[in-house]
Amino acid sequence: MSAAAADVVRAAFAAYRAQDREQAARLLAPEFTFTSPQDDHLDRDAFLERCFPTADRFVSQEILALVEAKEDSVFLLYEYELRSGERFRNTEFSAVRAGQLVCTEVFFGGRVG
Repeated sequence: MSAAAADVVRAAFAAYRAQDREQAARLLAPEFTFTSPQDDHLDRDAFLERCFPTADRFVSQEILALVEAKEDSVFLLYEYELRSGERFRNTEFSAVRAGQLVCTEVFFGGRVG
Protein backbone atom coordinates (compact mmCIF):
# COMPACT_ATOMS: atom_id res chain seq x y z
CA MET A 1 0.00 0.00 0.00
CA SER A 2 1.16 3.50 -0.64
CA ALA A 3 2.29 4.65 2.78
CA ALA A 4 1.67 8.23 1.71
CA ALA A 5 -1.97 7.52 0.76
CA ALA A 6 -2.61 5.66 4.02
CA ASP A 7 -0.97 8.46 6.01
CA VAL A 8 -3.11 11.12 4.33
CA VAL A 9 -6.30 9.15 5.00
CA ARG A 10 -5.32 8.60 8.64
CA ALA A 11 -4.48 12.29 9.04
CA ALA A 12 -7.82 13.35 7.52
CA PHE A 13 -9.66 10.92 9.82
CA ALA A 14 -7.82 12.40 12.82
CA ALA A 15 -8.51 15.98 11.69
CA TYR A 16 -12.22 15.18 11.44
CA ARG A 17 -12.33 13.62 14.91
CA ALA A 18 -10.42 16.58 16.39
CA GLN A 19 -12.48 19.05 14.34
CA ASP A 20 -9.25 20.62 13.09
CA ARG A 21 -10.68 22.40 10.05
CA GLU A 22 -7.36 24.00 9.10
CA GLN A 23 -5.62 20.61 8.96
CA ALA A 24 -8.54 19.10 7.05
CA ALA A 25 -8.46 21.93 4.50
CA ARG A 26 -4.74 21.33 3.92
CA LEU A 27 -5.43 17.65 3.27
CA LEU A 28 -8.24 18.23 0.73
CA ALA A 29 -7.26 18.98 -2.86
CA PRO A 30 -9.05 21.92 -4.50
CA GLU A 31 -10.90 19.42 -6.74
CA PHE A 32 -11.90 17.16 -3.81
CA THR A 33 -15.32 15.50 -4.02
CA PHE A 34 -17.25 13.70 -1.29
CA THR A 35 -20.00 11.19 -2.01
CA SER A 36 -22.18 9.21 0.38
CA PRO A 37 -25.72 7.85 0.31
CA GLN A 38 -26.76 11.29 1.65
CA ASP A 39 -24.43 13.50 -0.41
CA ASP A 40 -23.79 13.33 -4.14
CA HIS A 41 -20.39 14.62 -5.22
CA LEU A 42 -20.10 17.53 -2.82
CA ASP A 43 -17.21 19.81 -3.65
CA ARG A 44 -14.52 20.68 -1.10
CA ASP A 45 -16.28 23.78 0.27
CA ALA A 46 -19.66 22.07 0.58
CA PHE A 47 -18.04 19.11 2.36
CA LEU A 48 -16.28 21.40 4.85
CA GLU A 49 -19.51 23.32 5.46
CA ARG A 50 -22.02 20.46 5.62
CA CYS A 51 -20.23 17.24 6.59
CA PHE A 52 -17.07 18.17 8.44
CA PRO A 53 -18.74 19.74 11.51
CA THR A 54 -20.64 16.54 12.41
CA ALA A 55 -18.03 14.80 14.59
CA ASP A 56 -19.80 15.80 17.79
CA ARG A 57 -22.42 13.10 17.03
CA PHE A 58 -19.85 10.42 17.81
CA VAL A 59 -18.67 9.04 21.15
CA SER A 60 -15.95 7.04 19.41
CA GLN A 61 -14.69 6.25 15.94
CA GLU A 62 -12.04 3.58 15.34
CA ILE A 63 -10.23 2.47 12.19
CA LEU A 64 -10.60 -1.31 11.85
CA ALA A 65 -8.85 -1.77 8.50
CA LEU A 66 -7.05 0.34 5.92
CA VAL A 67 -6.15 -1.53 2.73
CA GLU A 68 -4.81 -0.64 -0.68
CA ALA A 69 -7.33 -0.50 -3.51
CA LYS A 70 -4.84 0.52 -6.21
CA GLU A 71 -1.91 2.89 -6.37
CA ASP A 72 -2.65 5.97 -4.27
CA SER A 73 -6.10 4.84 -3.17
CA VAL A 74 -7.36 2.94 -0.16
CA PHE A 75 -10.41 1.38 1.42
CA LEU A 76 -11.02 2.30 5.04
CA LEU A 77 -13.31 0.33 7.37
CA TYR A 78 -14.23 2.01 10.62
CA GLU A 79 -16.64 1.51 13.47
CA TYR A 80 -18.28 4.31 15.39
CA GLU A 81 -20.61 4.81 18.30
CA LEU A 82 -23.21 7.55 18.29
CA ARG A 83 -24.19 9.47 21.40
CA SER A 84 -27.42 7.41 21.35
CA GLY A 85 -25.32 4.29 22.04
CA GLU A 86 -25.87 2.79 18.59
CA ARG A 87 -22.80 1.38 16.81
CA PHE A 88 -22.25 1.21 13.03
CA ARG A 89 -19.54 0.37 10.51
CA ASN A 90 -18.85 2.25 7.30
CA THR A 91 -16.41 1.77 4.46
CA GLU A 92 -14.80 4.58 2.51
CA PHE A 93 -12.85 4.60 -0.74
CA SER A 94 -10.38 7.47 -0.93
CA ALA A 95 -7.98 8.53 -3.66
CA VAL A 96 -4.88 10.58 -2.88
CA ARG A 97 -2.76 12.64 -5.23
CA ALA A 98 0.26 14.76 -4.31
CA GLY A 99 -0.40 14.32 -0.59
CA GLN A 100 -4.05 15.42 -0.70
CA LEU A 101 -7.39 13.65 -0.86
CA VAL A 102 -9.02 14.05 -4.27
CA CYS A 103 -12.16 12.02 -3.55
CA THR A 104 -13.87 10.08 -0.81
CA GLU A 105 -16.85 7.81 -1.38
CA VAL A 106 -18.65 6.53 1.73
CA PHE A 107 -20.62 3.29 1.85
CA PHE A 108 -22.86 3.09 4.93
CA GLY A 109 -22.92 -0.17 6.83
CA GLY A 110 -25.49 -1.58 9.17
CA ARG A 111 -25.80 -1.53 12.90
CA VAL A 112 -23.18 -3.47 14.85
CA GLY A 113 -24.16 -5.74 17.72
